This record gives sequence, C-alpha cells and structure tokens, in this order.
Amino acid sequence: MGNTGPGNSESTLTLTTPIQYLPGIGPARAAKLRKLGLRIARDFLFLFPRNHTFPPPPTRVADLQEGEPATFIGTITDAELISRTPGKSLFAAIVENESGAVRIVFFNQPFRAEQLTFDTRVRISGSPKLAGLRWEFTHPNYEIIQEDELQEQDDGGLILANYPLTEGIKQSDLRRLARPLIEELAGQLPEVLPERLRRDAAERLKRTGMELPDALPEIGESLRGIHLPESEADLRAAQTRLVFQELLVMQLALAMRRRSLTSELRAPSLECSATVRNRILRRFPFDLTGDQRRVMDVIAADMARQYPMNRLLQGDVGSGKTVVAIFAMLVAVAGGYQATLMAPTEVLARQHHATLTKMLADSRVRIGLLCGSLTAAERRDTIAKIKSGELDLIIGTQALVYGVQFHQLGLCVIDEQHKFGVKQRVTLRDGGIDPHYLVMSATPIPRSVAMTQFGDVDLSTLREKPAGRGAVHTYLAGDSWRDRWWTFVRQRVAEGRQAFVVAPRVGPEVEAADEELSELVDATEPPAEDITSVHATYEKLRTGPLKDLRVGLLHGRMASDEKQRVMELFAEGELDVLVSTTVIEVGIDVPNATVMAILGGNRFGLAQLHQLRGRVSRGKHAGHVCVFVDGDGPPEEDERLKVFEQTLDGFELAEADYRLRGPGDVLGQRQSGGAKLRIADLHRDMEILQVAREMAQDWIDRDPEMESEGLELLKSQVLRRYGNHLDLGDGA
Repeated sequence: MGNTGPGNSESTLTLTTPIQYLPGIGPARAAKLRKLGLRIARDFLFLFPRNHTFPPPPTRVADLQEGEPATFIGTITDAELISRTPGKSLFAAIVENESGAVRIVFFNQPFRAEQLTFDTRVRISGSPKLAGLRWEFTHPNYEIIQEDELQEQDDGGLILANYPLTEGIKQSDLRRLARPLIEELAGQLPEVLPERLRRDAAERLKRTGMELPDALPEIGESLRGIHLPESEADLRAAQTRLVFQELLVMQLALAMRRRSLTSELRAPSLECSATVRNRILRRFPFDLTGDQRRVMDVIAADMARQYPMNRLLQGDVGSGKTVVAIFAMLVAVAGGYQATLMAPTEVLARQHHATLTKMLADSRVRIGLLCGSLTAAERRDTIAKIKSGELDLIIGTQALVYGVQFHQLGLCVIDEQHKFGVKQRVTLRDGGIDPHYLVMSATPIPRSVAMTQFGDVDLSTLREKPAGRGAVHTYLAGDSWRDRWWTFVRQRVAEGRQAFVVAPRVGPEVEAADEELSELVDATEPPAEDITSVHATYEKLRTGPLKDLRVGLLHGRMASDEKQRVMELFAEGELDVLVSTTVIEVGIDVPNATVMAILGGNRFGLAQLHQLRGRVSRGKHAGHVCVFVDGDGPPEEDERLKVFEQTLDGFELAEADYRLRGPGDVLGQRQSGGAKLRIADLHRDMEILQVAREMAQDWIDRDPEMESEGLELLKSQVLRRYGNHLDLGDGA
C-alpha cells in the first residue's frame, strides 16, 4: 500500500505522482481511472464532486417513526433472494446493530443479492414502516461501508461527496482513494489568489446575501472543504472560492482581450455628423423605436474611435436589427469607406441586397452582390470592382466575402448565426487596419452566456418592436388536429393571407447532404409514414387537403436560382403556401405570411422554434403557429414545447432554453480550443460571475499587464487556460 513508485522504492507522494503508483490503485485500476481524466495525483484534487449527500444522523431502532426519513447503520446478518415466477423476485435482508434490527426489501432486483451479502456493513436511508413487529425499509438508498473506512462515518457526521463515475469504479472507491490524497496534497498547491483579492471578493459577494467568512478560504482549505466538508458552511465557502477562481480566470482573460482591442488594433475613425445622421435617417420610411435610436447613437460613437468597434447587437425577432445595420453601413460609406454585410444563407443575402437596392435607388451608393449562383465572369467582375473601390456596399455570405481584397473596408456586419472567432478577423485586415465589426443575433443570449462566450464583445440589445405588428398565437397539437388545422389554413388563405409549413427533414434521398439542417437536434429514424419529410409533406398537401391552393417547395438542396425564384414567388403573393425546411428560419420577411405549421416540433430547439415563429410576426395581421409533435403522447408532456407555447418573449425563452439544456462548452462556440468549466455553473453561479466580471475589469483597468506583486501565478493561470484561445500571448 505504501509503494509509490516503480522498482518498489519508497518515495514521497507529490502532486505529479502517476496514479498507478498511488496507494491502493495499481495499473489495472489506473486504466479505469484515466477515463475520468485522472492521470497524476493532482488530478484527484480537481475531480470535483457532482453534488453532496447530507445523511441525517443514524437513528436507533427504538426512535424510528413510520413515514419519517431515517438513516440506519448496521451489518447484514441474514439475506434471502426469492424467485416466485419468471421476472418476479424479492430480495430481503436483515440489518442489525446494537440497538436492534430492521428489514430491507427490494422487488424484482435480484442483483441486490450480489451486492448486499452476509456480514456486509451498510448505511441505509429511507422512510420505514412497521411490518408486523419489525421495521421495514422498501427500496432504501444504501451505501456499503468498507472495512478500512474511518469509524466516524458510523456517527453520520460526514457530508458525502458524490463523484462522477466510470465502469468498474464505485462511489465508495473514489471516496476511499480521494481522502488520503486530499489530506496530504491539498496543502502543496500554490495559492494564486492573494489575500487582498480574496477579501475583496468575499466582501462583494456578501453584499449579494451570501454567508461567507471575511475572506474566501485559501486553496488548500477550499479543496479539503469541497471533498471532505465538515459542515455545510465549510462546503459553501469552499465551493464559492473554487467557482469564483474559475470564473475570475475566465473574466480576466476576456478583460485582457477587450483591452488589447483598444490598445493594439487600429480602425478608421468614421465620424457621423448631425447632417450625415439626419440624411441617413430620412431614408427609413417609418418611425424608429427608442431602442433603435439609442443603439444607433452608441454605434456612431464606436465607429468614431480609432480602434475597432466590436459590438454584438442582439434583439428578438422583428425588433429591427437590420435597420440598425443599414445605418452603420451608411455611416461607413459617408466616411469614404466600404461596408460588407455577411448573411448566413444566399436567400437572405439576396433579400438584403434587394432591400438596400430599393432603399438607395436614388442615391450614389453603389451596391454589389457576391453569392454562389453568380457566373464565373460575374464573380470576377464583382471582385474587381470591390478591389478598385467601385462598390460601396457588398452583400454576400461569409464564406464568399472572406478572402476578397477590399479597396478600403471600414465596417463588417455579420448577420445571424455566425459567431466568429477573433482569429478570423485577420483575413479582413488591410495594411494593419481593422474594420469595425457589428455582429447581429436574433437569438437572445442569456445574461450569463453574454458575459462568458461574448465577454470580449460590447453588447447592445433591442427589446422594443416596431409599432403595428400583429400578435402571434401559438398552439401545441397532436395528429388529431391535422385536419382542423388545414381547414384553418384554407380559411386564412381565403382571407388573403399566406402560410408556411415547416418540416424538419428534406427527405431520405437528399437528407444526408442537406447543409441547411445543421441545427437539427434529433437524428432518429423517421416513422413509417414519413410525415417529417419536406418532399412527402409537399406531395401530401398539394394533392390532398390543400390541393386547390398554390403550394410551393423550398429546401437547402435546391439550386440557388431555384430557391430564389420560389422565394420571390412567395413574396409576390404568387404562392399561397410554402412547404419548407428551416432554410426560412432566419430573416425571411414576408409580412403577408401569418400562418405556420411546424411538423416534428420536438426535433427543434427552443431558439430555432422561436426563429421560425418570427416569420409570421412581420406584418399588421395576427399570426398563428401550430407545432405538431411526433409520437402518441400528449404534446403538453414536452416541457420545452410547453415553455414555447406560453412564452413569446425571446429573452425569456433564451433563459428557459439555457436552464433546460445548459451552457455547453463555454467560449467554445466561436472558436475551438476553449477551456471547459470544471465546477462553475453559469446559471446557478450568476451572482459570482457578476462579481468576478466586475473585479476582473477593475484589475485590468488598473494593471493591464497584471504586473502587480502577487499576481504572477494568477496571470500564468489565465494565459495557460485562455492565452491561445483569445490571442493573449503565451498560452503554453
């Protein structure tokens, strides 16, 4: 057991001792533990528990009460497995200690006989009942107490850590292995948070209502408190310190990144005078919302600086983000620079191009379109005009615009979905000058995610919607609603409206290659009747319940010119119903379309459903969205869909989606390589995140290079975890 190195030589246990040389492990168990990320002794310190169990103090037999939760510790003195019929069994055992005996019972779980054997010491917990003259626990929670575990476990005073597990490793194994390592090694870790910082953090966190000591505990004390807490107060303080450190390191990296944008990068200063502003605003034939005017002011101030604007504009569907983007682009053109707008799909790029062409028809602004359906000659001509400066506004998709040489690019607008990484920006630099950046998202971002995944970006929000928009009604439905719904669609079309029908799949013949369906969350096999295929739906509707209406088909595998022709027919009112995949999800603007059916609704995420719903809230007429659910169960049983039906506010939906699905890899969406969070939970730890963000910004404002005494180790940790990812320098 004391052998800690090869060759049977005794050596001092250190943080870097390979796990196979740790007491009680060996090569076979080490191979299993590596699946949990455990390679050296130090890794045990940072294998944080998933949660903790707070067992009540053990109860004596004489003190048990029927129906009252209780813990009982004893030894199995008798056990029996009874099989009455195939598939029916009963396992019963007697657990005894000095106060008496109780019976535990498990129905149809014969494997318990292999776990709960004679002379095994166990801790059981549950709600007992009297069965004759003996107390009985049915299907209790239980834990086997190993012979070499400390005796104080018998008094129930310990809070038990529950670790992530892997095959062949039991919870009791990890607890037994972790205890001596934590006790011996926790004090060897260097402290990266100076005491003044830990005191400042505790003071700020206590203002939020947290019960904490005057300073967050040191790292060794915190690790002992998270793995081997002696009280709930110890556990709370330890967890807070470890969560705070993880979030502070992230927020310092983001604050350093924000600082580098202002101190190292250069952009053209594009002043927006009152004359220019008024001339641009007169182009909009409608009243702007207060939010739009406020954000335009902020963007104008950003673009007047000599370092790049780096702003994310988020807004609910229909809040008028494109209007703000057009304002920013015209500010760039008025300053003598080019602007580009990158759309996620060619359909949307062409729509933007048509909108701008119409809006600026009587101006001197020259607009170009760069998309995949251009001929080789047209593409060469457009690229040449971009390079020579003969085009002022260039509309296209991101893939097509990157790599093009601009004459003088002042602004890059990225519309929807493209959460780009900072390293991509270098492709648009010209002579060391960066353009200003405006990224738009119609998927509202939860506040905690905005402070992490987009923490190096300035954030603006549009909440107000333009006046005169009709209300949208949402319904959940099963198969029994289909005939009624198609009748409703026919009625709306008879009134002059149009309808969307959205299917999650293109069809078996082309589905695998459909690049437009990257957001789908369910790749399970379709039912025998292929009701989720856009092709099957189109054929069924145009020859069945909607056979006397003008029905069109649209999906991502169609040729670009064919997709454009279908969208134009629908926009011009030449089609009554458009059967489509999610290619219509982003930005498609047909105000007369007020009805939508979404098939296979449980296959979509909340954000995507909300984007789809946004297609029928573009005009003055009320919108109606019916979400059909796969399967035989009541649609109301799907918690996500119930939230969608009851919530129209995209910001509320974003928070709900975040609660239901979690954050994913923090800082991982925009660029690969981001560090995962080990202990922090962005939803649970929102208050700690806010304090970490404020403190990080304060420290970087005072000490941009983190050169103050005592910050060396903290700076090293920031660069080690996030340096490469956020271009902060040495990330080794």
